[in-house]
Order: sequence, then structure tokens, then C-alpha cells
Amino acid sequence: MPVKYTIRDWDETRAAFASSIMVNTAISSLAQNLDGPDWPLKGKDETPAKYIDLAYEEVIEYLALKGQPPERIDQLIGILKDTLSFDDPFGDMVSQTAQTEKKDNQMLRNLARLEIPESFPIAMTALSKETQEFCRLEKLGTLGEFAIFAQGMAQNVIVGGDFRKLLNALSHVDEQALSEVLPFRRGAKGLHLIEALGLAAGAAVPADRVNAALEQFRAEFAALKTDVAAGGDLARHLMVLGNPGREARVAELLKDHLRLGAGAEGLRKGGFFSRLFKK
Repeated sequence: MPVKYTIRDWDETRAAFASSIMVNTAISSLAQNLDGPDWPLKGKDETPAKYIDLAYEEVIEYLALKGQPPERIDQLIGILKDTLSFDDPFGDMVSQTAQTEKKDNQMLRNLARLEIPESFPIAMTALSKETQEFCRLEKLGTLGEFAIFAQGMAQNVIVGGDFRKLLNALSHVDEQALSEVLPFRRGAKGLHLIEALGLAAGAAVPADRVNAALEQFRAEFAALKTDVAAGGDLARHLMVLGNPGREARVAELLKDHLRLGAGAEGLRKGGFFSRLFKK
């Protein structure tokens, strides 16, 4: 039998239930109060608190280890949803529309104020491998999706690491923290190619990240190529990174992408590149 509820249903329900006074009540007791089928798993720790910190797939995996079919998660979500419906404030939280979520989302408003596109890919951030994997499992592919998901989390749900760092940076407009995980330039608006390349320089597979950055910031890259081909100084563009070592790594990553004729060749032979790599 296919499962009835979706990942979104689970995320909304567990976020709402995290603030419920019944979070530590036995699930079997909640089921009995609803006059529905009993919860098959017994034990003192079989409470909503045991499940609400788990992602959708993790709940299914845990239930499978206990000999339960995948559709058992439907019963769990149904029990929690129906329990919440007895308390209007929590029921309203579960049923709020995506439009209302976006309207009331401070992080989305801050993204707009900073002119950071909601569509910017999570994969192009400097978030840790573990946080990137968490976002992948939760199907959070963009900054906008991250903001909506984070807003839906109850305040007492504990998250840490880079997830918390980005959440706080977007909530409080911490430009320093934003510049550490996004190609954001402090004191400016929007996201930028050079900063994206700076983040790519520290990636495990930098070449892949460079190609993604050049595609994401096509207009900026076209302007950069035009300037360098005309004899412009690449160092002037890279100075915004404020880190000579990172500037050198970005220059190295860009070399093959800036072979645009005599102007660029001259730059590599006698200009910025020669100063960087002559040792």
C-alpha cells in the first residue's frame, strides 16, 4: 500500500508538534484518545519526541528496523495531526498555506532586502558536507526553500553547525557570516562571481564548482572576460576577496577560462599571473 502523506506533511506536523505539551506522551495513548487503531510499538520511549527530530526517510528506516512497513509513517502522521487538531493554535500552524509562510517569513524578506535570489542553489554555498546532505535529504535545493523550511521549525528544535549559522545569518542579516557561506560581498547587495569562485577554491572538487559559478553568474563572467581580453588587470577584480592566497587560487582556477587572445595572453605572461606564480 503506498504511503498517503508526503515529506512536507511530515515536516509541517513534526515542527508543529515540537511545541505541543503532548510531545512526551506515549503514541499508543494518543491513538487510544482518538479512538483509532492502536500504535503497534510499545515502550516508554515510544513518544512523538522520539520521532520529530528525524527526517521522513529516517522515520521509515527506523520503523523498518522494528519490522514495520513504510506506510506505518502514515499512521504516525495521522495520529499527530489529529492530536494537534484538538488545539486550534497548533492545528492552524499545520494547515497554514505556503503563501502565508512566505509572507511572514523574515528570512525571505531579508533575502529580498539584500537582493539575494531565493533560487540560489544550496549546492553552491560553503555549507559543510553534513549540512549539504541534510538539505538534500529534506529536498532543500535553494536558499528560498531553506528559509521556508527553517521558518517552519519550532523554536525548541535544536539544530547546530552550518545549518544554525546560515539560519542566524539570514534571520539577523549578519553580513560577516553570510560572506562565509554565500558568495556575498559585505557592504554590497546581491551575490557575486568573484566571491563564488573564492568559495569554489576551497571545495573538494573546485573545477566543478567553478563551472557552476561561471554558469550561475554568466553576465558577470562575460564582463570579466571582456575586460581581461582588453588588457584589464585581473588582480583588480580579485582584490575584493581580501586574501592573497585565495586570490591566487582563484586566478589559477580562471586561467583556462580567460584565454581570449593577445590581451589575455599578455596578462598571463607579464602581468598578474606571472607575479603570482613566478616562485
